Order: sequence, then C-alpha cells, then structure tokens
Amino acid sequence: MNLTIDRRRFLGLMGAAAAYPAMYRIASAALPFTFQASWINDAEFAGYFTAADKGYYKDEGLDIAYLSGGPDVIPESTIVAGKADLTLTTPDTTIKAIVEQGAPFKIIGAQYQKNPIGIVSLAKNPIKEPKDLIGKTLAVPPVNVISVEAMLKISGVDKSKVNIVPYAYDPTPLIKGEIDASLDFTTNVPFTIKQAGEDATSFLLYDFGFTIFNDTIVVTEEALKTERKEIVAFLKASKKGWEENLKDPAAYPPTFAETWFKGTGRSIENEVYFNTAQKPLIETTTGIFSMTDEAIDANIKALAEVGIAAKREHFDTSVLAEIA
Repeated sequence: MNLTIDRRRFLGLMGAAAAYPAMYRIASAALPFTFQASWINDAEFAGYFTAADKGYYKDEGLDIAYLSGGPDVIPESTIVAGKADLTLTTPDTTIKAIVEQGAPFKIIGAQYQKNPIGIVSLAKNPIKEPKDLIGKTLAVPPVNVISVEAMLKISGVDKSKVNIVPYAYDPTPLIKGEIDASLDFTTNVPFTIKQAGEDATSFLLYDFGFTIFNDTIVVTEEALKTERKEIVAFLKASKKGWEENLKDPAAYPPTFAETWFKGTGRSIENEVYFNTAQKPLIETTTGIFSMTDEAIDANIKALAEVGIAAKREHFDTSVLAEIA
C-alpha cells in the first residue's frame, strides 16, 4: 500500500519514508517486538524510555527494538511496510488514511488525552482565547491551517478576520514581534522562548473545541490478530513506564542524558520542562492510554469539522480492557 500521510508535527511529508532510523535493541527476551516512535528522542517518549531502563518490557517477555522518529519518517508507513509492529500517530492522519485509502489501521490507545498543539504568544502581548486572534497575525504550518480554521469556526470567530501566515517551525518571528502568535507544541516551544529572554503564554486547540488525541497508538488489523499477546505486553509495560515517569517529571530526564537523549542538542532543562508540561495532558482518572466513549465521540466530532469522517469502529478499546 502506498500511503500519502501528513506527518504529525506539521511537516506534511508525503509518501513512504525514504529511510528508517537506527534501531535500538533494548532487552533480550522471547518475543521480538518493534516500536516506531513519532519523532526524535525527547521527553515526549520518556515513559517508554523509563519502561526500557527499568526492565518492564523484559518483565513482560518482550525483546523490544526501538526506532526513533524524525523529519523523514512517516510512522504509519513503517507498520504498513512491516518495519515496525506498533507506532504512534495523530488520529487525523491515521483516520484520513483509513477512510480515503483503505489503510488497515486500528487505533488502540492514546498517549495524549489532550493534544499538545496550541496557540503560543508572548506574555507581554497575550493571546488567551480564539477571539483575541481577531485582527492579529497567526503563523500556522500549512498542514494545520484546516485545524485552526475548525477551532475558529467552533469558537464563532470569522477566519477572514485573522491574518494566517505560514509557519517555519521557528519562534524567532514571534520573539521579534513580527507575528502575534504561532501554532506549536505548548509543551516545548515556551521553553525555547524563555531561553530567548521572553515569557510565553499559550492555550490548546483542544480546550476550544478541536478535541482530538495525539500520539495515538496504532497497529494494523493483521497485527492485532496475530501479535495480540505482544501488543498487550507492550501496553502493560509502557503504561507502567509512564506511571513511574510521571510520579516526578524532573526525576528521569537527567538519567537519559547519555543514552536516549544523547546527540539531540537539547538541554536536560528543556526535557524536564517538556515532561512536566505534558503530565496533565497524559494523565487521566481512567488510566494511561485510555480512550473513553466520551473522548472517542469528541474526536469523531472534532474530525468531522475538518472533513474527516471518523467512525467508532476506527478505535478499538479491547486491548485497553485487557491491561486495565
């Protein structure tokens, strides 16, 4: 199958990944299992790193191979190509591929109950809610314009009253005052802005109607049938890793400095900020990775606003029931 899927993190790359990143073999055990991450090694994946370092995968009988992501990796393509058994995605790209291309995917869990993508602005010129964008210049990655327009529509803001310009994944124009706000990861970019001597403020698209998950856990329908034991084991160990990591978001990132985070060019302070900021977006009273009926319905409703016809059958909660 030749998928043309927009990458999460806004890069909009098309087609199958041209190259796959290095594979890290974590533990020697009976059942081999390959996990494809959705981006480079940072705090977004701290729960999985914790599970690996604490031996949780080994305890579940798994021999884990970890594939880091990056700008040339489309996560869904790796499971279609048989390069990985499980990956992390965004529900919009995955369900779009299911609906439009017949991709054989199932969403079986959600790392982020609330999507971290939001509107970032400077504290000295704050954009606190959608209506504050009227008459302002907002930088948005081209592949996310439709999501922003949906948020504006839901909030009753005429999109013609907001000057939307392309975003180049660099907060410099915001810091210099050339734009009023940008669409970015609220868990990370405010730290970068702080390092430049400015304070940032932000709000999530999720909190203003665009209620979708992020880092959804995706497998193929075939894998769900033939590798169910491994998939259940992976989720059990990963859930335990996230629970341990989030007990104290400042504790584990420093332990990854010379291993998982080595060579990324990012500071440990940045990773601690990221890990702390993502804690309330991941944790839920129904458990790590949970997908309640209410949350699934909210995703379906939000995706309909951007023309993606999501259905309940695209979400499979049966694995979650086994690890509860």
